[in-house]
Amino acid sequence: MVNPLALELNRVIEERNKPVYEMFSLLGKSLYFPKGIVSQAGEARGKADRFNTTIGMATEGGHPIYIDVIQKKLSSFDPKDLYPYAPPAGKPKLRDIWKKKLIKDNHSLQGKEFGTPIVTTGLTHGLSIVSDLFVEKGDSIILPDKYWDNYQILFNVRHGSEIVTYPLFTKTNDFNVEGLLEALLSCKNGKAILVLNFPHNPTGYTPTEKEAKGILDAIKQAANYGINIVAVMDDAYFGLYFEDSIKESLFARIVGLHPNILPIKIDGATKEEYAWGFRVGFLTFGIHDPLVLDALEKKAIGSIRSTISCSPHLSQTIILDALLNPEFEMQRNEKNKVMENRAKRVKEILADKKYTDEFEPYPFNSGYFVSLRIKHSDAETLRAYLLNQYGVGTISLAKTDLRIAFSCVELNDLDRLFELIYQSCKELNELSIKL
Repeated sequence: MVNPLALELNRVIEERNKPVYEMFSLLGKSLYFPKGIVSQAGEARGKADRFNTTIGMATEGGHPIYIDVIQKKLSSFDPKDLYPYAPPAGKPKLRDIWKKKLIKDNHSLQGKEFGTPIVTTGLTHGLSIVSDLFVEKGDSIILPDKYWDNYQILFNVRHGSEIVTYPLFTKTNDFNVEGLLEALLSCKNGKAILVLNFPHNPTGYTPTEKEAKGILDAIKQAANYGINIVAVMDDAYFGLYFEDSIKESLFARIVGLHPNILPIKIDGATKEEYAWGFRVGFLTFGIHDPLVLDALEKKAIGSIRSTISCSPHLSQTIILDALLNPEFEMQRNEKNKVMENRAKRVKEILADKKYTDEFEPYPFNSGYFVSLRIKHSDAETLRAYLLNQYGVGTISLAKTDLRIAFSCVELNDLDRLFELIYQSCKELNELSIKL
């Protein structure tokens, strides 16, 4: 039986935005933020000035109890910003700062209304919340034929969806807008969960302005056909743009595009701020109606509360402190330049025609990766050979595709890396002839 609090949230959403209501999974319709311990503790925080016995943590002298050997390592921070539970939606100031960052980094968001980012424990957690709220058994997850393998577990294994793929690139190595539209229009139940990941993992590609316009037109055309689209932007590598491409998230342009589209941005400090292990991510709903936003947020917090309860306070505090530091942006740009220089060197190396008899890169212009199309060897055989013979770690993705994270290789070592890949291809060819 659905809880009355969930029913009230459903009523608000259905009355004010029926397409969004129709996008919910059964679990999504059942989720709510309970008026339990966390809610009552939040109410008490501003009023219980005599005794506050609401929350399961320990205090001493009006401050959280902590262990000195821990605090010594964290002495630059006030204990109140480290040890208490963070709010389920995240530290309010961090959420506000990240929203301002989104507007600053995405010029198409200027003047648009959208939600305040909710803090997640990494981007995978944000995608999992989306899956909880919107993915039902049999739903279609629209992905290119080259995609991050964790989507399979997040959507298919956990929720019983069906992945519908389209070729990422055309024969002329452009983004396959027609394939995307065809995949969207194939959704038989009138609902699609579209995942767009730029810069792309595994190829390192971001669309050009012309391609971005085509993508938006395709999404709008599918929405005009009556398909409800949960448009999820997996922006893990946001900001790492090195050549001619769009320089903002497609989220910024999809907000307000069509009533049948729910834009959701998943991003975070993981890659953008070079803080992978801190696990600070964000989930942002691209809806302008404050009542619908509030209801969506309460459902998202219900997912958080029923899984991890809240994200770590320590890492949120450190990221907030960094974002407020006047030197932070300059230092981040310096690291981005390191990534750009590596990407450009990879481009130069792979432009050498001597490699083309064994492999060629798929288009790449951004992010951490380049993927190679291996022409003769099986990619998994090549991966194992590189690892066992030369101590080189790569990722095989399909029979012909090998992913290289140039983000992990020093600039001066890139030439040798691709020489070893080429040499290994040649050696495997010779072995196959002998066999």
